[in-house]
Amino acid sequence: MTPFWFLLSTLSFMLLSAISYSSPLENFFHCLSNHAISEAIIYTRNHPSFLSILHMHTYNHRFSAPTASKPLAIVTALHESHVQGTVLCAKSNGFQIRIRSGGHDCEGLSYVSDVPFVILDLFRFGSVDVDIANGTAWVQSGATLGQVYYHIAEKSKVHAFPAGVCPTVGVGGHFSGGGYGNLMRKYGLSVDNIIDAKLVDVNGNIRDRKSMGEDEFWAIRGGGGGNFGVILSWKIKLVFITPKVTVFKVTRTLKDGAEDLGYKWQLISTKLHEDLFIRVMHDVVDGIQKAKKTIQVTFIGLFLGQSEKMLSLTDESFPELGLRISDCIEMSWINSTLYWFNYPIGTPIEALLEVPKKPLLASFKTMSDYVKRPITKTALKSMWNLMIKSESVRMEWNPYGGKMHEISSSETPFPHRAGNMFLIEYSTSWGQDGAEAANHYLNISKSFYEFMTPYVSHSPREAFLNYRDLDIGANHPSNMTNTEIARSYGRKYFKGNFERLVKVKSKVDPENFFRHEQSIPPFL
Repeated sequence: MTPFWFLLSTLSFMLLSAISYSSPLENFFHCLSNHAISEAIIYTRNHPSFLSILHMHTYNHRFSAPTASKPLAIVTALHESHVQGTVLCAKSNGFQIRIRSGGHDCEGLSYVSDVPFVILDLFRFGSVDVDIANGTAWVQSGATLGQVYYHIAEKSKVHAFPAGVCPTVGVGGHFSGGGYGNLMRKYGLSVDNIIDAKLVDVNGNIRDRKSMGEDEFWAIRGGGGGNFGVILSWKIKLVFITPKVTVFKVTRTLKDGAEDLGYKWQLISTKLHEDLFIRVMHDVVDGIQKAKKTIQVTFIGLFLGQSEKMLSLTDESFPELGLRISDCIEMSWINSTLYWFNYPIGTPIEALLEVPKKPLLASFKTMSDYVKRPITKTALKSMWNLMIKSESVRMEWNPYGGKMHEISSSETPFPHRAGNMFLIEYSTSWGQDGAEAANHYLNISKSFYEFMTPYVSHSPREAFLNYRDLDIGANHPSNMTNTEIARSYGRKYFKGNFERLVKVKSKVDPENFFRHEQSIPPFL
């Protein structure tokens, strides 16, 4: 006869198993607890802070609507082991994982999906350890660019790092996609100045450059976040900067000769001294008569030196701009990062550490293009007329030349190097809620993009990964292994580097655990 204690223990085990493993989600939470991941950093849908944590880093309002898809849970990692455990538990229970560092993903792929998913949020994973003696820093993926700049400036007035001008952008996604800013003509992209990294792979192992190998290290520096593993931290190489830099911002409208200036800028911007970077922004503004709109073109510059030397360069190459000494402001590099983000002069640098406490209420759509030959004055007129008609499209032109033309297109996955004159960012934004408004403005964005077809790169029409755009191709979230569909967007983002990225993916993540609508698939 079977002992009563054995029957009782067997029944207890069966009951506990039924309770603990009654659903994949409960199994996921049980798995997290087995990896010593505290409930204090896990936010489920019934948690009172779930929506505030979800929307804290949702920078595109169209993905924070009540109808937008929501994760099953958010894990806000504090330690490397939390990342390892979340990867293993999501994998073993069949959940997709979305990895969020700053939340600036233009299409929300780091926090939105149409299939069951969990968010691994790294916003608490944000230390910056600067080593001035060796000219390096270890930066965790959840740190913002503002935090990186601030902590560098804490240690040195003559060191900097080439990255973007928006201080709230998270390091993880920014670096994974390439990372450009106003130092790129002098020092290249962020990925051109990364010398090591640590990631959690699909099996939960922590690897650095040596243990992951040069192929994977190549892939993560511009091959896109969420493709090959979870980047824990990056080791960056700092660059030297002058104690004083010069900034300026001048605006011209159509009546001020913006047409001639916009055309001339195209001819000289890549040929200027590499210490000088001049961005051009195109906006629709009120004209002299309020009922009539016009175009305002803003030239915003950064020069790595003092104003007198800069003026001698602009007077020689771009006298039409009419830049004067009164337009120029000399300041430290760290203060220039505030200036470029439109903070008032005199703003304390501690502002770089701030993260908005409330989500933005604007929705937007971003697209991108690369230009290889000057856009004619006639085309400029047509382009601006269409902008005025839409009233919601703005453009930003970022010049190439200098270091960007010296680095091989295969040095990193980011291929857009020599041969390009400038990068265009198109941005369409709106404040109205609802699907009708969203469709209206998304159609405006698409129409403007189509209009620009004759004036930009082709075969393929190139695009910048960090300006994520699902309209250029996307796999369905339930089946993200279609290599042909992936090739439709992959060649636009990576050109000839796409095939090498697929080979790396096939080696390090053959079952395609790390995936999203525009991820790199493995060979099947």
